[in-house]
Amino acid sequence: MDEKDREKLERIIDDRKKAHQYLVSKGSRVYRTFLDLEKEAFSSGNLEKKYKELVALGISIVINCESCIEWHTAQALKAGASEEQVLEAIEVGIEMGGGPATVSSRFALKALEYHGGKK
Repeated sequence: MDEKDREKLERIIDDRKKAHQYLVSKGSRVYRTFLDLEKEAFSSGNLEKKYKELVALGISIVINCESCIEWHTAQALKAGASEEQVLEAIEVGIEMGGGPATVSSRFALKALEYHGGKK
């Protein structure tokens, strides 16, 4: 991974953390409700958490949300998804989103590498 890509990913992570800390420090009820929804939606149920994160990764590629791509890649790996499972989720995102999703998938591959995929 080149330094520019690493810096971009680290900036996305840093920006998300700062925004999170700010909203929590301000006591945002809407944000707290969103965090509760996220916690419930991604908790293991009939689908294990890693599969929910892989679904979210595919959706993130289709909507071209780089912050979402980075987050759900990291969370899928943390929840036990393999590199191969992440790659398949990326491929599903490409299929569902067509040509524009191939652009998002390139960022997803960088996020996978950043979070521990093969170099």
